[in-house]
Amino acid sequence: MCRTITQKSVVLIGMPCSGKTTVGARLADALGLEFVDTDRRIEHYIGDTLQNALDTQGYMALRQLEEKILLKEEIKSKVVATGGSAVYSQDGMNHLKSSAIVIFLDLPQHLLEQRMTNFSTRGIARKPGQSFSSLFAERRELYLRYADIQVDCEGLSVSQLLAKLVSLTETEVHSSN
Repeated sequence: MCRTITQKSVVLIGMPCSGKTTVGARLADALGLEFVDTDRRIEHYIGDTLQNALDTQGYMALRQLEEKILLKEEIKSKVVATGGSAVYSQDGMNHLKSSAIVIFLDLPQHLLEQRMTNFSTRGIARKPGQSFSSLFAERRELYLRYADIQVDCEGLSVSQLLAKLVSLTETEVHSSN
């Protein structure tokens, strides 16, 4: 059964490898919404990979590009999977929150580290030499600040997480009408 949300969109935030893109695409299908991955939008805009942009321009330039993409993205009737560093842009997050439910896909650090096999080459906007542990602590605080809903994803399969997100978004949309 396909449902359409007309009042709100859904924005997924969280660390790399938390499942934003994987579950986001399925959530969009389940809700009858368009799916947007802002990392892919950035790559399309610059005509290059995130990692190459990091290597040539640095992490702050990548964060500025991400903010530019977030601010120009029309998110009405969409599920948006943000890059992990979207939360560094207050203006970008305020834009997303203005017409979307922001959901933090929360996983413990050790599980994220197990999933991520390419930390140094994945295109993660981080300070040179910054450890995963430091990045996790820094970003988690921001995810919690901007999230309307925090979802503990530990132990959930993609199907279970999808079912939980569908239920949460329907509840949130109905309560905001």
